[in-house]
Amino acid sequence: MPAPAPRKKRLVRAGLLAAAAGYLAFVLLFELPLLPFSGSSALPIPHPRRRELEAAAAAAFASPSSPARPAKPAFPAGAPAPAAGGARPLPVFSSLLLLPRPNGTATPFDAAAADAFAAARPHLAHLQAAPAPASSAPASTSPAPPPACPASVSVHREQLPYDGVRVVELPCGLAVGSHVTVVARPRPARLEYDPKIAERRDGEAAVMVSQFMVELVGTKAVDGEAPPRILHFNPRIRGDYSRRPVIEMNSCYRMQWGQSQRCEGFASRPAEDTVDGQLKCEKWIRDDDNKTEESKMKWWVKRLIGRPKDVHISWPYPFTEGKLFVMTLTAGLEGYHVNVDGRHVASFPYRTGYSLEDATALSLNGDIDIESVFASSLPNSHPSFAPERYLEMSEQWRAPPLPTEPVELFIGILSAASHFAERMAVRKSWMMYTRKSSNIVARFFVALNGKKEVNVELKKEAEFFHDIVIVPFIDSYDLVVLKTVAIAEYGVRVVPAKYVMKCDDDTFVRIDSVLDQVKKVQSDKSVYVGSINYFRRPLRSGKWAVTYEEWPEEVYPNYANGPGYVISSDIARYIVSEFDNQTLWLFKMEDVSMGMWVEKFNNTRRPVEIRHDVRFYQSGCYDGYFTAHYQSPQHMICLWRKLQSGSAQCCNVR
Repeated sequence: MPAPAPRKKRLVRAGLLAAAAGYLAFVLLFELPLLPFSGSSALPIPHPRRRELEAAAAAAFASPSSPARPAKPAFPAGAPAPAAGGARPLPVFSSLLLLPRPNGTATPFDAAAADAFAAARPHLAHLQAAPAPASSAPASTSPAPPPACPASVSVHREQLPYDGVRVVELPCGLAVGSHVTVVARPRPARLEYDPKIAERRDGEAAVMVSQFMVELVGTKAVDGEAPPRILHFNPRIRGDYSRRPVIEMNSCYRMQWGQSQRCEGFASRPAEDTVDGQLKCEKWIRDDDNKTEESKMKWWVKRLIGRPKDVHISWPYPFTEGKLFVMTLTAGLEGYHVNVDGRHVASFPYRTGYSLEDATALSLNGDIDIESVFASSLPNSHPSFAPERYLEMSEQWRAPPLPTEPVELFIGILSAASHFAERMAVRKSWMMYTRKSSNIVARFFVALNGKKEVNVELKKEAEFFHDIVIVPFIDSYDLVVLKTVAIAEYGVRVVPAKYVMKCDDDTFVRIDSVLDQVKKVQSDKSVYVGSINYFRRPLRSGKWAVTYEEWPEEVYPNYANGPGYVISSDIARYIVSEFDNQTLWLFKMEDVSMGMWVEKFNNTRRPVEIRHDVRFYQSGCYDGYFTAHYQSPQHMICLWRKLQSGSAQCCNVR
């Protein structure tokens, strides 16, 4: 028979009382000893793991060895207090402050940096005064439609300068099927004495040179950085070091040239080197051919009589000094195609990092007289930064709240304000690794743009994704080193980390592999990990020249390539301290600057273990990489998918 109802209630009550007694015993035995009592208040100290880590860090800080964890508390003085629920307000603006040095120690860099900070003040004031959005969701109101762009552009020689760089704007860039036609005449050859252009052997006279450049260029994202060359088409009629006519094609991404494609009169292999079915290089008549070329008339006669053997005709080099030519550049599905006087000459595949709409201008330079330029089948939508085209405003891509205890690795990612697509690709690829681990934090470090509308959109992006730190100066290529200082400061004062990594927004990072390399060094040692350059010399002439005032030494210190390197927390603290004391030497090349700081730390504080590994790649992607540089947003996603399937292989090699 079932028990009566009153008896069942008594059993339930007894069970609850037993559970409560057990919980009380647990509190008395384990929790009460951890609570200090002072006066009438009792404040809990951190979680046992947190307490253990901070105690170890404090003990290590008192010793000469590098701490296992930073000695800084998780909430340093002046930092925002934890919000309700344990979440912590995420700072949007960096606290980096540039103080003027005494006149005797000031450098040209200091003056440029001071100007950039001063120029940013009105932009910064406007952003800080702007009210935050009422909700986390993006605004529902759609922006006003941008003005339409013309479907064609026509420019005649009277509208262009006679010499120098001549630029024709393509307001909305290009689209598949767009054509750009140039009618021009190469100038007669001239004497060239520059050894970089015309290499001479001992005793040789100056070389005669006739060459010109037709380039599709983009808009520069940072002051001081040259605009990207999306396509560089360079016919050298008198040749170069080969002493024979040549056409060279290339692209320049983030001020780094890719691998050139040279057409020297030999046809490409049809089985491999094709773009939209067209050869990369067509054959033309060379003066060293072993057989006599057949004339056009002979070729037609053989066609008429039905000769079974396939006979190919070769044409001369497509450009001649003083002779008018009509060159048409067409944007295809896989790349650009160049036709001269009605025949195909060369094709160039699209390179990593670009889209067709990025080509916002046609640049013509060199030994050439231009008659006219005509561009047609152009897109009519404006290629503004339009972040709504790139940003996916979804909760899944938001950064989690900052942890309330020190972390193993903090990653600072250098980015430009207008790089909305690059940041979104990072969030959707390797940065996802940081969402799975509370021991790793990553943030973008972005300086302000000279355009107000770009900064407004940047702030909206920062407030939604909670992963951007805005550094308060106008962005410039020569001031990138200040972002590196801001990364070190964040990894010391905001998110105390055992290791601090710096990378770029076009760098794909295999975080697990990077940490594995760092952990090969004993935890009590200072460490500097990356692809190390040894005994590099500064260039004293040319575009990348460094003056003796900027760098008086003949050799740079050993330094890791900028796209990805790691330092230990004690080095980061040293950098921040030196910057605060106005004794940190700042140089426009940020990776060299880091090498200089590490060298000084090694000489004045304690030895640094430097670990060199070429798998922190500088010039692109290679299978088995730790970091892969110059990766476009599309290739970031591709690399992540491959990595998720267990493959550390590249999507392409640039």
